[in-house]
Amino acid sequence: MSKAIQAIRGMNDCLPGETNKWQMVEDVLRRVAGNYGYAEIRMPVLESTNLFKRGIGEVTDIVEKEMYTFEDRNGDSLTLRPEGTASCVRAGNQHGLLYNQEQRLWYMGPMFRHERPQKGRYRQFHQFGIETYGIASADIDAEVIMLSARLWRELGINEFVTLELNSLGSNQARADYRDALVEFLTKHEELLDDDSKRRMHSNPLRVLDSKNKDVQALLVDAPKFSDSLDEESKQHFANLCQRLDAAGIKYQINERLVRGLDYYNRTVFEWVTDSLGAQGTVCAGGRYDGLVAQLGGKGTPAVGFALGIERLVLMLTELEKLENIRATTDVYMVMVGEGVDFTGLALAEQWRDQVPNIRIQGHCGGGKFNKQMKRADKSGAAIAIILGESEIASEQATVKYLRENKEQQTVAFSDIAQLLEQLIEG
Repeated sequence: MSKAIQAIRGMNDCLPGETNKWQMVEDVLRRVAGNYGYAEIRMPVLESTNLFKRGIGEVTDIVEKEMYTFEDRNGDSLTLRPEGTASCVRAGNQHGLLYNQEQRLWYMGPMFRHERPQKGRYRQFHQFGIETYGIASADIDAEVIMLSARLWRELGINEFVTLELNSLGSNQARADYRDALVEFLTKHEELLDDDSKRRMHSNPLRVLDSKNKDVQALLVDAPKFSDSLDEESKQHFANLCQRLDAAGIKYQINERLVRGLDYYNRTVFEWVTDSLGAQGTVCAGGRYDGLVAQLGGKGTPAVGFALGIERLVLMLTELEKLENIRATTDVYMVMVGEGVDFTGLALAEQWRDQVPNIRIQGHCGGGKFNKQMKRADKSGAAIAIILGESEIASEQATVKYLRENKEQQTVAFSDIAQLLEQLIEG
């Protein structure tokens, strides 16, 4: 017998017992985005490699180490998208959506990075992203953060996440801070680990993200971002903070908070949690006013965020916020007797027409009553509608409650639709 083929490491199947959790989370993400007037955009998973080299930066870990890149039959270098923002900007530029226009967009789908798989982090992972274009003022920064805060309230985890906030200032302010940080790190190079020494020259802001305790202790005396901020960026950040205060959204200013990608400026933020063990990031975003021009478009202000759905589902599961998800089946049709299934399946179609949101699973393959009832219980359905020859003759069904301590009842076929409507209304 030939060896069974396994999934690629770090690229996981989502089985039926888990997909209902994902669907619930995805439904909340879609609904909240819609509440704010955001429209969905869908981009291809394959893009030109140059898109990510130009957009993300050639000296970032993503481009240097993590991208899935290959040549196609025409010799073109293609890459499975490692993130969504560059693709979204490319689509906006290509289709004329951005210049002198305002856009509020969201996307959701798979991304790919070749990194070491670990809990909540995989090589194929899924992101939900918010992207806005054409608004330079701090009110849109505030709206994007408010939208993310509403997600946590809707999912019931707002008490488990903390908002961290910082400003990277203008591109010039960021460059000034970069120079000051490199000067500081050079003076203390002997105290840096190998990874920080490498980043010090290629992407020094990432040293601030170091998980090395000795490096973090050293950074206590490092220059602060706020010392390099230009006046306009200071006013922008103050305006943002005032709007968050007015909305009752709590935050902590973290001057070491940076983004690992080159295109961010001014506002950066993260929602972090310690509910996954060590403190982890649930959602990250910020402003990237220079990216549209960097990718060939005309200068356009932009701000957004992305969150990993795997990590969010994991967090919700561990906090037991996904315990009462509606089962994939509401009603199981038990059909016993000669020719009963002919009428039963036709009745199920009729009830689906009358109650479009109901989910009815009809038993197929025959079998005795006890076997069918076991299947009904295993399906997770709330009720079983039992049909036998006598029920067909009297045009009445027996309704058995599978999850509640209620007496079974006999219901006329003509009244079943009303019962099903009451069932899904809760």
